[in-house]
Amino acid sequence: MRSKKATRRILAPDPIYNSRLAARFINKLMISGKKTIAQKHFYSAMEQIKEESKQEPLSVFEKALNNVSPRMEVRPRRVGGASYQVPVEVRGDRKEALAIRWIIAGAKSKPNKEFHSFDKKLAVELLDAANGAGLAIKKRDDMQKVANANRAFAHFRW
Repeated sequence: MRSKKATRRILAPDPIYNSRLAARFINKLMISGKKTIAQKHFYSAMEQIKEESKQEPLSVFEKALNNVSPRMEVRPRRVGGASYQVPVEVRGDRKEALAIRWIIAGAKSKPNKEFHSFDKKLAVELLDAANGAGLAIKKRDDMQKVANANRAFAHFRW
């Protein structure tokens, strides 16, 4: 057992957009510790967003994350030998983490035939999420449906 609670380290903002959210996204995008490659993918996707939508790419990125972040999720709760899926509200950090994870997963699952680079896939997924479409939005809606279906067990909240 841990003697004291682990302190959360404050993440340094990314160098170009000066955003902690962008830095968190880049860290999640990183594979095998290759941060420069993750940054290249992210910044290239942001440039493509700027060209395609003629909007500020950081605002499109933040709007996409806000659209994808879930309101409710289900957590298993064991009561009297039975396990119930209890709907609970999602806290701030977890909201962001799930949204980032789903956007990256949506971009990775796009076919290579249509989009030739990961940058393009990521840009399309971010634009779709900002417009309320795409795989990440579908994932959020599915989670919301499961939470609504299990509303009857909300009184088991701890």
